[in-house]
This record gives sequence, structure tokens and C-alpha cells, in this order.
Amino acid sequence: MAKKKIRVALRKNRSKPPREGDFTRGFQAHGFEEIATSADERVRAKGDLSRYRTITQDEVADGSAPSEMPTADQLECRPGRVIRIHGEKSVVEAPDGTLVRCAVRRLLKSIATDERSLVTTGDRVWFRDAGQGEGMIERVEPRHGVLTRASRRKEHVLVSNVDQLIIVMSLVEPELKPHLIDRYLAIAQQGELAPILCLNKSDLVEHANLQPLIGFYSQLAIPTILTSARSGEGVPRMRELLKDRATVFSGQSGVGKSSLLNTIQPGLSLRVSTVSESTQKGRHTTSTAELIKLEFGGWVVDTPGVRQLQLWDTLAEEVEGFFPEFRPFVALCAFPDCSHTHEKNCSVKLAVDRKQISLRRYHSYMGMFTGAEQE
Repeated sequence: MAKKKIRVALRKNRSKPPREGDFTRGFQAHGFEEIATSADERVRAKGDLSRYRTITQDEVADGSAPSEMPTADQLECRPGRVIRIHGEKSVVEAPDGTLVRCAVRRLLKSIATDERSLVTTGDRVWFRDAGQGEGMIERVEPRHGVLTRASRRKEHVLVSNVDQLIIVMSLVEPELKPHLIDRYLAIAQQGELAPILCLNKSDLVEHANLQPLIGFYSQLAIPTILTSARSGEGVPRMRELLKDRATVFSGQSGVGKSSLLNTIQPGLSLRVSTVSESTQKGRHTTSTAELIKLEFGGWVVDTPGVRQLQLWDTLAEEVEGFFPEFRPFVALCAFPDCSHTHEKNCSVKLAVDRKQISLRRYHSYMGMFTGAEQE
């Protein structure tokens, strides 16, 4: 395969200590505005913190490089898949099934990126085996099928290279949050994951009361399953959906993800806990995402519970695309750039008034459009 050299940006280093956090407040309080630097005047030399490096990459068919990743020497490195992350170390499974604890090459950690962590569970990597169960990750292959969210102004990739997302929601303890379901559906569409809605703890509620909810998501072509780890309801159907696929389970803490997986494949012995009686919120028992091989074929990832879910790298104008029921009405709005929030003669808002669009779903749209955090 042909090689290609490119310049990549590295993470910036501070050449001087950062100024105090209350500098601006003190500046204004002492009346120094008259000596303020003009807006177009540089107070630091351009490029003072900039760093670049030339790396060698493999070219793809169209002559471009697939990512800002250096080439791995395939004669000295082995392919593998990240099973789980432990602090600064990644547990990688080699083709022969052996597990190797790997650090990440310093150059990879230095490449400028918006991600919280360069390596995540599910990544396909090339690593250099150092012996005694230790190694060094030299390259991360391009990803597909990612579950990602915004966290502290960074992209937090929870898992990569999976086929489908099972959104596990508890019907009670903690209570069902439809707005969170809608955010998961948007994130699944972003990450090119097939979504499946799992309504867990079905043994604690009357099924007849759930028909409107199930029917609504069925109209959106979202498969919806009632499950119970206690009674076993829905477990055979869940095994069918998991077979020979790579799947990620995600949801709030306490919804029963680990308990359900323990029922689907006895012997996993994943840690479980109860829901807090005072807050009705789950306690974190799954501390890291782990790729688990299923006896009947396929892989599954049990992820830590989430409290808040923010879309990553999404413009407000793109949010309407996550709501397929809006599409027949968007073209009928009076303004081509209608945001469906405050404009007059908005066909989407009119459809909400006529109950052609669910008011609850419209509230979910408004929350995503404004960037409001919702649990």
C-alpha cells in the first residue's frame, strides 16, 4: 500500500502560566479600560503555542488518508480490539484470544482532537507486543457505528464499531423518561446505529397502560420490547436480536442493564445494585464499558449509566432531521429557514396544535434545539 506524509496538529503546550481566573473582573473594577489592548492587536506572538509534526499514513483508494493516524508497521505490530479501558491502560484482545494490557503511544496522545480519550471500547487497533502481557497501541483504525455524546465541551465516545443500540429504560424505579429516549434516538441516528427500545421491569406495571407508548414508537419503525430480568419476559426475543451482532446497551443507572444481561447469558455475574429510595436514581455499579462475547454468537457492551445526554457537534438547524414526523410539514412552513420555535405560520407548530405531532416529542425537539440538558 502506498504511503503518504502529512502534517498534523498536536495538542498545544502552555509556554507561559495561565493568567488568574478573575483577571477580567479585577481589570474592570480598577478602571483600566482606557489602557485596554485594541481588539486587533496581538498580545502574544502568533503560533506561540502551535505544534505540528509530519507523520506517515497509508493512502486509501482515492489517494486520501483515512484519518490523522500514523502508519503502523504491520511486520512488528499485531491487530486487536479494545475490550475495556482501565485508566491509562487499554485491554486489547489479539486474534488468538490473548489479552494484552496496552498503553497508548505518546504521539497518538499528542494529536489534537476534540475527543476526551483517543481510545475507546470497541476500537480496532494495531499494537506492539512488549511481552509479559504488556503492549503499546500504535494506531487506531477508522471507526463506524459509534455511541457518542458531549461531555465537558469534548466528544465522549462511549463505544465504537457496533451495529445497534439497545436503549434500556425502566418503567419504574427509576421512572420512565421519554425525553431521554428521544435523545438516544437522535444519537443513534448520528452514530449510524440501529436503535431498539427496551422497556425493562415490565413485571411491575400493567401492560395495557403501555400500549400508547409502544404503538407510538412502532409508528416510527423503532422495535420496542418489554423485558423483565425477574420473570424472563422478552429475554428469548432479546437473544434473537443480539445473535451475531455487535450491540451496545445504554441507559440510566438503575434501569437494569446488567441484570438483564445476566439473565440473557447466565454466568456473566455482572455487578448489580438497587435504586436509591430517597432520590429514585440508580447507583453506579458498571464503572467502565466492556465488550463481552456472547455464547450464542455476537458481542455486547454494557456501559455505565448516564445521568445527562447532550448531542455532540450538532447545529440547531440539524435537530429537525432527528424527528421524521416533522418532514411532511417542514416544506409547508412560511419561511424556508423556519426553526419551528417562535415563527408565525409554522406548519410544524400547527401540526402540534392539531395533535398530528406529539406535544411531548415537540418538547424534546425544543430541548435539543436550545441545547438544554435533560436527564
